[in-house]
Amino acid sequence: MNSHTTYSGPLKAVILDWAGTTVDYGCFAPVAVFIEVFRQRGIEISIAQARAPMGLEKRDHIRAIARMPEVAAHWRTVQGTDCSEADINIMYRQSITVQTHAVLQYANLIPGACEAIKCCREMGLKIGSTTGYSQSILNALMPVAAQQGYIPDAAVCPSVVPAGRPAPWMIYQNAIHLDVFPLAAFVKIGDTVPDIEEGLNAGTWTVGVTQSGNELGLSEADASALSRDVLQARLRLIEERLLNAGAHYVIRSIADLPPVLAEINTRLMSGEQP
Repeated sequence: MNSHTTYSGPLKAVILDWAGTTVDYGCFAPVAVFIEVFRQRGIEISIAQARAPMGLEKRDHIRAIARMPEVAAHWRTVQGTDCSEADINIMYRQSITVQTHAVLQYANLIPGACEAIKCCREMGLKIGSTTGYSQSILNALMPVAAQQGYIPDAAVCPSVVPAGRPAPWMIYQNAIHLDVFPLAAFVKIGDTVPDIEEGLNAGTWTVGVTQSGNELGLSEADASALSRDVLQARLRLIEERLLNAGAHYVIRSIADLPPVLAEINTRLMSGEQP
């Protein structure tokens, strides 16, 4: 006889992305790094090209940029050969040095982050995190976030699991560190399609972030300077991309998270699953 029953709540944990979700409004630190490491090889890439694969582990991100048809053609023209795995590894190692400075430059918490995390704590939720950053970058970023009041209970980067996003392994490792199950009791929050795919592959609820993240790619001041109609039109397109990727909810920033968590709790208690 199967005694397994469907989990009916409450939520137990949230898994937060870093750049564009909890820190670095507009997700600028990674963009600057990718542009710079390609520039060092004589290849000029656009901001849009640098942003397109955002959410992936950084070596995978560099590889994805290098495989873009325009970038690949430019590489062949400048370098006289195709971009190889050796080239990607060189750029990845260079990126770590550049990234440390960039991450600290853009390490401010996103407005409302501390309040939202406090609300999570008051709901009894544990706080985990995943990222595309390497361990050394995360080690540099976390103390700066802590000084601003953000200290997650677990922080996992791709180097300690078989693969980064969209694979579910970082979330599984968070679950182990947090000593929390089932995965239906988790909510993954992030600003990219790979974030959403990571959560879905792990079996969690997923929440996409539209305004503070990579998809809009604007500072808080620049986003606020847009007319209401222009901003809403751009956010609608981002919402569609994240919802089409499978996000259960979309919010503008982490500040809008608490009501969504309350609604997910209600859905869980009524028997719904992610």
